[in-house]
Amino acid sequence: MFKQSRAAALLVCLALVGCSDESLSTPPSPSTTDPASVAASSAAPPAPTTSAAPTPEDLAREQIPGDQRAQVASLMMVGVGNFDQALDALHQGAGGIFIGSWTDEALLTEPGRNIAALREIVGRDFSVSIDFEGGRVQRASHLLGDFPAPRVMAHTMTPEQVEDLAEILGTGLAAHGVTVNFAPVVDVDAWGLPVVGDRSFSDNPDIAATYADAFARGLENAGIIPVFKHFPGHGRASGDSHLQDVITPHLEEMKTYDLIPYGKVLPDTGGAVMVGHMIVPGLGADGVPSTLDPATYQLLRSGDYPGGVPFDGVVYTDDLSGMSAISATLSPPDAVLTSLKAGADQALWIDFHSLGAAIDRVDAAVTSGDYPREQMLESALRVQLQHIR
Repeated sequence: MFKQSRAAALLVCLALVGCSDESLSTPPSPSTTDPASVAASSAAPPAPTTSAAPTPEDLAREQIPGDQRAQVASLMMVGVGNFDQALDALHQGAGGIFIGSWTDEALLTEPGRNIAALREIVGRDFSVSIDFEGGRVQRASHLLGDFPAPRVMAHTMTPEQVEDLAEILGTGLAAHGVTVNFAPVVDVDAWGLPVVGDRSFSDNPDIAATYADAFARGLENAGIIPVFKHFPGHGRASGDSHLQDVITPHLEEMKTYDLIPYGKVLPDTGGAVMVGHMIVPGLGADGVPSTLDPATYQLLRSGDYPGGVPFDGVVYTDDLSGMSAISATLSPPDAVLTSLKAGADQALWIDFHSLGAAIDRVDAAVTSGDYPREQMLESALRVQLQHIR
């Protein structure tokens, strides 16, 4: 009854902000024994012991491919334009495909050439990701619904309503085969950067955390993996990493503001994290973007920031081929290898045609020892764990 009243209130709220969801479909008890049977049982050989049920880690290890090249490929999430590219990527062993603004929407809808068909043909687990934040960053809205920007959500809805709204979104995503959403944005919009702006829930770290947490819970309720981004924080960067190198305030200052939401949202989530391309003074090597810097991943894994806890979930990179902060200096195969060596679990990029070269590059690095095999397998385990959560 409470859930129904929340949903009704949400519909009113959605009407006020211009949001529409019209395109969305909605141990046996022990028996007593007599002394004779007890005596008989004492003379019989002992019954075989039942082995313990496999743990999630056991199940995940069983799903890691046996071949090194396939293990390497499972760490790659590549953008695809259509069904044929998606099938090609998955046949090459890619651990996931990314649905972008340029992707043919038939991949989400056409029987026999959609995500369900891919799963039947490929016969193994893989991720299907999208970046659907609401507002100006949403895909196939006529299929999945038109949702308000995060800033509008925070200004016009309660956290409970945002959770319900995200569950509606997640239900639509799941119905079309999507498993991972690169949202919510956890950046705190301190400076009004155009690249952040209304994609951020707030300029207040506590409010941003509260609403990002609610949005993530809603996605998880629908079985979608939320991905908090862009660690360690893009809200006070010097510009847009799509277009140029960007620099944030010093790490110690970031800990007093930009990193605050992560200390609030990560302790209670089963979600993942995306690392952004910002250069953070005081964090790792000078001039190295966070996605390529081992110190960034160590910061996230250790939880060494206010409220932080050690994080052992999947860590994605931001796009490594379509953003100048990376692509201006590194080819996709080199960027993929560098990010994985630094500590990413899955490298994300949109240049489908470089997938084979990237697999070759990383596979050779594992063979040579440049990318430690043990580290690679740790990431492969995290990726498989995400499938069976």
